Amino acid sequence: MNTMLQTNVAGVAVFTRLFAPGMVTRNRGHIVNISSVAGHEAYAGGGMYCATKFAVDALTTATRHDLIASSNVRVSAISPGAVQTEFSNVRFGGDDAKAAAVYQGIVPLNGADCADNVLYAVTRPPHVQVGEIIVWATLQASAKGIARVL
Repeated sequence: MNTMLQTNVAGVAVFTRLFAPGMVTRNRGHIVNISSVAGHEAYAGGGMYCATKFAVDALTTATRHDLIASSNVRVSAISPGAVQTEFSNVRFGGDDAKAAAVYQGIVPLNGADCADNVLYAVTRPPHVQVGEIIVWATLQASAKGIARVL
């Protein structure tokens, strides 16, 4: 639980506090936080993870409000759905079979898909601020709503 809080909440807050002042001074920059659909929709068994991602959403929104009054710094969140990463292995204590079962029957997102969304957000013209991108695997409609048909 502490690792999740330190990584997902404190990490976002500390990096924002460290880097935002320089961006404000330069009157340019872009803060991109990686959140999750779990920050928009809580689900059974995900209480602490969902709570940390709801916190990322709140920090992102509050930071955007704080910075628009004094700078052209943009603030975005990328909230992916099912992404196949080592997170499932960690979540299931290294049990590869359980981790693989999370993605069984679908083609999940991958790290490159998430990076592509970050690239989209940061390459918009200076007058455009992408507040958030929510991206799902094609067979996913919600945090737990997945059609396992493959």
